Amino acid sequence: MSDPQMPSSVRRKLGLFDKFASATDRLVSKAPFFAFAVLLVVAWLAEGAVLVSTSGPDAFVDQKYQLQINTVTTVVTFLLVALLQNTQTRSEEALHEKLNAIADALGDLMNKGTSDQANLSHDVEELRAAVGLEDVMDADDEDA
Repeated sequence: MSDPQMPSSVRRKLGLFDKFASATDRLVSKAPFFAFAVLLVVAWLAEGAVLVSTSGPDAFVDQKYQLQINTVTTVVTFLLVALLQNTQTRSEEALHEKLNAIADALGDLMNKGTSDQANLSHDVEELRAAVGLEDVMDADDEDA
């Protein structure tokens, strides 16, 4: 029986949509995108102020003007939620794979006990590789 693949060694190829969703996630989760969104709102408010000054106070609350901005923001929000949900789902799946690897490795360690040190150290290394942990010295090792 062969060893199961550990999550850190599995490299699933992403499709075009997944790549696009990941790129979008990286873009919209940064401060410049938030600043851009704030600038859009400020520009919209400035446009409303110009409308009010040129056409009177009823221009800013005109149904056509409000409908346009509401439609645009709703469509953009809907698309971003769909893209970000894709990346969140893939991230959760990767996390679950790592947790399953940890549980499996801990189960192996508990079943073997301390009688087989060679295999125990192999299991510990496999666990570290699966979860992406670096070698960390114990506090006892640092004191020595």
